[in-house]
Amino acid sequence: MTEKKNWRTLDCFIQVNTPWLTLIGEKLEDDRQQILNYWRVEKADSVVIITIQNNQFILPNPSYRPGVQQVTLDFVGGRLDQGLSPKLAALKILSRELGISNVDIVSLNPLNQVGWSINSSFSNQKLYGFMAEISLNTIISRERVGKIYPTTSEGINQLLTDLTCLQCRAVLREWLTQG
Repeated sequence: MTEKKNWRTLDCFIQVNTPWLTLIGEKLEDDRQQILNYWRVEKADSVVIITIQNNQFILPNPSYRPGVQQVTLDFVGGRLDQGLSPKLAALKILSRELGISNVDIVSLNPLNQVGWSINSSFSNQKLYGFMAEISLNTIISRERVGKIYPTTSEGINQLLTDLTCLQCRAVLREWLTQG
């Protein structure tokens, strides 16, 4: 097997910075010396957290997703702020989305130590997955809970039917293989 050479960046012909992402247009030379105009997006990494309390998945309220122009059901999640570790980001996100504090969390376990690439041809974004077990004594406000599913095989199958987010599904599948 011959070793593939890395592509070379010849020029960055545009860079658009926004609070949500950076759009970059580049002129690249591929491993066959072809010159290509290529577009990519740089975004902050993501954290997705499976939250379980009393053998039930607790999901936050569905959110409107402009990319798919619909409201979707997702696990607790958000962006990884620059300079924050994935675990600290997960704690911050759990507080923001479910209103729970560190003392409410029995365990917070990473499902992957190295971030998974999301659409690696187009984006630099990585995904970090966690499983958080919430104390039985913790009361989560009903206004923050979108749906609850049992952690049984039937509940998991229904959850997989209802989840359209590929990142959420990947984190759930990883949790299932580690369980």
